[in-house]
Amino acid sequence: MRKKRILLLSEGFGKGHTQAAHALSVELRQSSSEIITRVIELGAFLHPTIAPWIFSAYRRTVTSQPKLYGMLYRNHYHKKLNRVAGLALHRLFYSQTKAVIEQLKPDVIVCTHPFPSIIVSRLKRAGLSIPLFTVITDYDVHGTWIDPSVDKYLVSTPEVRQHLTDRGVPEARVEVTGIPVHPNFRQEHSKEQIRREFGLKAMPTVMVMGGGWGVFKKEEKDQLLAYIANWSERIQLLICLGTNEKARRQLLEEEAFRHPNVHLIGFTREIDKLMDIADLLITKPGGMTCTEAMAKGIPMLFYSPIPGQEEKNCEYFQEQGYGQMITSPEMIDHWFKLLIEQRPELTKRRSDIRSHQKYRTVSCSAAIIQYLMQLDKRTYIKSSTTTPLIQW
Repeated sequence: MRKKRILLLSEGFGKGHTQAAHALSVELRQSSSEIITRVIELGAFLHPTIAPWIFSAYRRTVTSQPKLYGMLYRNHYHKKLNRVAGLALHRLFYSQTKAVIEQLKPDVIVCTHPFPSIIVSRLKRAGLSIPLFTVITDYDVHGTWIDPSVDKYLVSTPEVRQHLTDRGVPEARVEVTGIPVHPNFRQEHSKEQIRREFGLKAMPTVMVMGGGWGVFKKEEKDQLLAYIANWSERIQLLICLGTNEKARRQLLEEEAFRHPNVHLIGFTREIDKLMDIADLLITKPGGMTCTEAMAKGIPMLFYSPIPGQEEKNCEYFQEQGYGQMITSPEMIDHWFKLLIEQRPELTKRRSDIRSHQKYRTVSCSAAIIQYLMQLDKRTYIKSSTTTPLIQW
C-alpha cells in the first residue's frame, strides 16, 4: 500500500502563507511515517517569469498605498473574488493546476492561501473528488476564502469559525485548530549556545521585525528604528530585515545602527532561536509572525498594521493580552524600562502566554490525518497531459 500523499498549495503574497504550509508539512511527516507531502507556491511554480512581477506589484501597493489596500479589503470583505479576477485565475492556472493534480494524485489537497483554494474549488465543481482543506492563516476571514466546495476549514479561533458559519458555511466543515507553526517554535533552545552562535550578550533584548519582506517604510526607519536605537547602551536590539539587503546597507550607513549592541540580521532560518533570546518583540501584526511569537510566549508591541487583516490580527492579540499597539514614544519607553528594571516579571509573562494557548501544535495535522483515516476508495479526474512529470 502506497503512502498517503498530501499536496499543500500556497501563494507568494507575503511569507506567512507559505510558512504555514511548510510548518504543516513538517508536522504531518513527523506525525506519521505513512505520509508524504509536497509544498508548492502555485503562481511561482506554474509561471516563474510573471509571478515575481505580480508579487512585486502587490508588495509596492501594500507598502506604499496601505489606505488603498485597506479600502479594497473592506469593500470586498463579504464578497467572493469578482468575476474579472476569477477569469484571470482561470486562464492563468486552471488547466495547469489540473495537470499537476493529475500527476501527483494526492489523497488530500491543503491550501493556505485563498487563490489556490479558489482554483481547486473550481476543479472540484468540474468533477475533482479529492478532499480540499483550507487553512486560514489570520485571525479574521475575508470573503475570498469562502467557497462551498471546501470540505474542511481549519481556523485560528472560535471567532473566525463564527464568521464562517454566519456566512453559511456548515459548522461541521469548520474546525478550530489554531494556525500551524513549525515544531521548532515549540522548543526551547540553549540561550548560552544561541548567544555564542550569533555573537550576542546576556542583556535585555528586543527583537524588531519588518514583516514578511523585512520592509521598513521611510517614516518607520526615521521614527521607530531611530528612536529605539537611542536605547542601545542598555537594550540589545535584533533588527530582522529578511532578504531586504538594501535596507540593511542603508541602516549600516548610520552611526546609530553600527553600535555593538545593535544587530542587523538578514535572511535566516533560525528566527525561532532568536525569539528564545528576545524578551520583547516589536513587529507588524502578521498572522504567522504573531502566532510564532505566541508559541514562544514573547510579549509584543505592534506598529503600522496593514489596513485589513493585520488590523484584525492586532485587535485579537490586544484583546487576548498578548501585545499592545504602539501609540506613542512613551509606550516604548515604558516597556523598555520594564525590561531593564523588571526583567524577571516579563520572563514570567512568557510562561503565562504559553500556558494560555488553547491549541496544540499538532491540531491541524491531527485533523487532516483523522480525515484521511475515514476516507474510503479514491477516484480522480482522468485526462491525458503533456506537462513534465512532477515528483513527490
